[in-house]
Amino acid sequence: MSNAIETRLTELGLTLPDAPAPAANYVPYVQTGNTLYVSGQISMNADGFITGKVGADLSVEEGAAAAKTCALSLLAQVRAACGGDLTRLKRVVKLVGFVNSHGDFTDQPKVINGASDAMVEILGDAGRHARSAVSAGALPFNVAVEIEGIFEIE
Repeated sequence: MSNAIETRLTELGLTLPDAPAPAANYVPYVQTGNTLYVSGQISMNADGFITGKVGADLSVEEGAAAAKTCALSLLAQVRAACGGDLTRLKRVVKLVGFVNSHGDFTDQPKVINGASDAMVEILGDAGRHARSAVSAGALPFNVAVEIEGIFEIE
């Protein structure tokens, strides 16, 4: 299993971005024991931030795609925390997802499924996790989604 995660990413045609730098006064991750807490990762791709309110400016499907980019950034942070060795990742423990949406929008779980589905698709059973999916009236830089994660590492 030396490179099983990297191999799976390649099979899926996915590439992890470089671990994004913090945008304010915080660190991207904190490790205590075998638990890794990764700060919120915002929706972005090679073109920049994925912005807008889901349910108004973006469809649920576009929001889910934005959430998937957050999942890839989370894994990039895990890779950085593990010195580039993703084989140290044992499991995803919990994701907390925030969806930039209006008060009457109620499909946050469908949006955050974009990240949850990616974790399971990439990691198999080790990607199954506890989760929260909540609405946010606004997010930094007007991004569509922000997701933080807790991981078990070796």
